[in-house]
Order: sequence, then structure tokens, then C-alpha cells
Amino acid sequence: MADARWFVVHTYSGYENKVASNIATVVENRKMQDQIFEVRIPTEIVTEIKDDKVREVERKLFPGYVMVKVATLYKKCGENNEDEELGMTDEAWYVIRNTRGVTGFVGPDSKKPVPLSEDEVVALGIEKRTVEVKYAKGDFVNILSGPFDGYSGVVDSIDLEKNIVVVMISMLGRETPVELELNQVEVAE
Repeated sequence: MADARWFVVHTYSGYENKVASNIATVVENRKMQDQIFEVRIPTEIVTEIKDDKVREVERKLFPGYVMVKVATLYKKCGENNEDEELGMTDEAWYVIRNTRGVTGFVGPDSKKPVPLSEDEVVALGIEKRTVEVKYAKGDFVNILSGPFDGYSGVVDSIDLEKNIVVVMISMLGRETPVELELNQVEVAE
């Protein structure tokens, strides 16, 4: 059984683009698209003002690192027949590890790379998760989790890009705006 997980590869400083390009080329040449799915260098657009000129520049979020999405193998084991994660294939490990400019995988042991958790993937902005919103501005909603769990209120605004909803709740006799994640509320029935 195979699944895909993100791994972090450490590179020489300034070699990120070359490493990403070389891995993509080897994947193409060896027809390993079923083992190495994606190579990414997280970047952001930053506005710089230099010599009274304003320009937008693309900057690496994590200089010296490349993110690689690799097929991860599992095996059934134990008395409960649970899945045990085995890691990536030897061939995928070899291709990535022996790419010029790669110094190793991020983790406690370079021999067995550790994948990023789902929370880390979202926090680092490698993959965007979309939340299906079944409510709109002005809808009456219930808060499902967090410090305001059990409260109800009216949706004031929704920001899908930032994964935020602002709900107006009644607290101490006043309408108070509360900022929550999109999945922390549901339409009240």
C-alpha cells in the first residue's frame, strides 16, 4: 500500500533551484513519477524599496531546503492489523540523496528520512487545504471548538485565503467579534 508524504531535503545554500531541477529531470528520465510526485521550493513575493524604486521580488521562505513529495510505503502488522510506515523506496531515497547539491534529509537519521506531519505541511504552507464553507455572512452559526465552544453567533465576515471567519457573539451583554478558523463553526439548525 503506498501513500504520498512530504520530506524536507537539505541543500547547499544557493543550490535549491538546481537541486529541484535535477531531481525533476531524473524523475522524468527514469520514469519515477509513481515514486516522486512533486518537488517544491516554498517562496513568497516581497515588496522591496531600493534606491527609491519599488519592486516585487520572489524570496525563498526556507533557504537551503527543498520539499519533495514522495510515495511512502506501508505494511500491515501487529495483532490489530495496523499500518506501519516503512518510508520511501530505496530507489527514491537513492535518487534524492545522490543529487548534486543535496547534503541529506532533515530528521534525526539521514538513513531513514522522517516525513512532515499533516499539521506541519499546512503550517509551512506547502499545500493549501480547502475547507468547504456551508455558511455565509449573516448566517446564525454554532461554535464547535476552542475557548468559545458552545456559543452561537452571527457570521460577520469570511476570509477564505486566511482560513478565518469572524463571528459576532453576545458576551456580557455586548456584541463581541470572535475570530475563528473556518472549520470551527457550523450552521445552526
